[in-house]
Amino acid sequence: MSSVKKGDKIKLEYEGVLEDGTVFDSSDLKGCPLEFKVGSGQLLRKLEDAIIGMNIGEEKEIVLPPEDAYGEHKPEFLKEISKNYFPADQEIEPGMFFMMVMQDGRQTPVKVYSISEDIVTIDLNHPLAGKTLIFKIKVIEIVC
Repeated sequence: MSSVKKGDKIKLEYEGVLEDGTVFDSSDLKGCPLEFKVGSGQLLRKLEDAIIGMNIGEEKEIVLPPEDAYGEHKPEFLKEISKNYFPADQEIEPGMFFMMVMQDGRQTPVKVYSISEDIVTIDLNHPLAGKTLIFKIKVIEIVC
């Protein structure tokens, strides 16, 4: 039986949950297995490392603390911007997400942290920063 090695293209069923049991991502939600090249950097490094050596049909649970996932939540990534940057007819509420275009042209999800009369505080941390992630994975296929 052949096991997964770096450079293999594989199909993987997965479910990502938080410590409280909340599912944040899964192949079921996407409607198909995840297909990727192992070692290409598409997944979190520790997750890819855990997949290497698995066999087709094998299942595994991987727990990634924040430092192995998206890092700790950094207070310095909270930024204040003028409410004028938002369309006047758009209702903004704490907890909502919107896409922000960065200086290099990339788009990134940004969370509204708090709102005062003239200022909106946004959180530029990754939405999963500071969280322990639990992945349940199953190798479905090694694609030739």
